[in-house]
Amino acid sequence: MKAKLFPILIAISALAVSGSAAFYSVFGLSKLFAGASLQVIIMAGSLEFAKLVAASLLYQYWDTINKVLRTYLGIAVFVLMIITSGGIYGFLSGAYQETATKSELLDKSLAIINQKQVRFQEQKADLQIEKGQLNKSISDLRISLSNPAQVQYIDKESGQLITTTSSSARRALQTELKNTIGDRDIVNIKLEAILDSISTTDMALLDKEIGNEAERELGPLKYLAETTGYPMGQVVNWFLLLIIFVFDPLAIALVVAANFAFAQIRPKDIKMSIPERYEFNKPYPIPKEWTEELKIEKQDLVVDDLEELEPELQHFKLYEGRDKEYWQKQLSTGKLTRVQVGQLRQRGML
Repeated sequence: MKAKLFPILIAISALAVSGSAAFYSVFGLSKLFAGASLQVIIMAGSLEFAKLVAASLLYQYWDTINKVLRTYLGIAVFVLMIITSGGIYGFLSGAYQETATKSELLDKSLAIINQKQVRFQEQKADLQIEKGQLNKSISDLRISLSNPAQVQYIDKESGQLITTTSSSARRALQTELKNTIGDRDIVNIKLEAILDSISTTDMALLDKEIGNEAERELGPLKYLAETTGYPMGQVVNWFLLLIIFVFDPLAIALVVAANFAFAQIRPKDIKMSIPERYEFNKPYPIPKEWTEELKIEKQDLVVDDLEELEPELQHFKLYEGRDKEYWQKQLSTGKLTRVQVGQLRQRGML
């Protein structure tokens, strides 16, 4: 069981790697030829399956297969490996481009919101300056109203100097104060609207940054780009080349390794030899010389056995007077050897 477990693990890993490579390659090619995606999926899937079969065929029948066919199949497997690697590269690069495009769009939207926020901040600063000026004007007008301007003139009849306040000036100051307060109220309304806009843009920025999944996905790649000092697109290209360099070649290598591992656990074929002038699987009479040789061998074997058993026969001469019942008891008690049992059975005493 242990001898079969490792080949099974190799086969499972080969199927997993080759299956995932075929999946990425097929869908990568279908995106490349989006106008006929279904047809491309069928074509690429059949080619992927044929590639694995061709690799197994080349391994198992390398010595027996025709050289021309062997060369063609080897070239076909190599070209299909390149096509599969290209499909994988297209699939992964398309996924990266999709994520990168989303990230760029989000970055642009964040830049637009930041620009709006900067403009709102500038308007806020201008309104605050204007409000400060209006507040100062209102304060000055109120001081003027509390200390109205005095007008002096000499009465013609009495000839005395009369000091009085100008009612027209007071009315003018009151009108100016009223207008200035109105302007300040308008500025306050605008300032509140600007503050609301700034709060809205802050919330929009926060939502964009929290929901920016593309930025989180590209975070490691951006870190590598910053660490190496190369553009992120170039770093991604190197990473994809490393993946496709080991992906499909590893799948083919594991398929060949699985064939090799299963070949090691198969029982070796027993080669049968056929005598000269005979055909396989055809009945023939047994030659006489074969039977004579067998008889001689059997005869020699009996003689050799008797020579080896001569001391035992000498031992039996001491017990020739024993009857059959005696030897049965000896056999039941286990006191007889196998040689003694054989000799007693030949003599008919057991």
